[in-house]
Amino acid sequence: MLQAATAALAAAGYRASGESHHYRVLQSLTLTLGVSTETLRQLDAFRKKRNLTGYERAGTVSDQEAAEIIRVAQTIREQVEQWVKANRPGLM
Repeated sequence: MLQAATAALAAAGYRASGESHHYRVLQSLTLTLGVSTETLRQLDAFRKKRNLTGYERAGTVSDQEAAEIIRVAQTIREQVEQWVKANRPGLM
């Protein structure tokens, strides 16, 4: 999700840097893809869960949560590809 969001942001001519980089990149999906507030909440929850799992508690992501993250990530990737094709075809 993060890489797809970063690609969309770069294709729009921007980049996020510094503190809260991952948060900002995911939030930018509202401007690049028009992602809904609900989807942003879901992405932020995934981001927070990933931080906890990666740095504090291993094994806290269920198989169902992992499957949902993968599903959402695939959807975001497809949306980014469509957006780039429609708005920046020279990049494809």
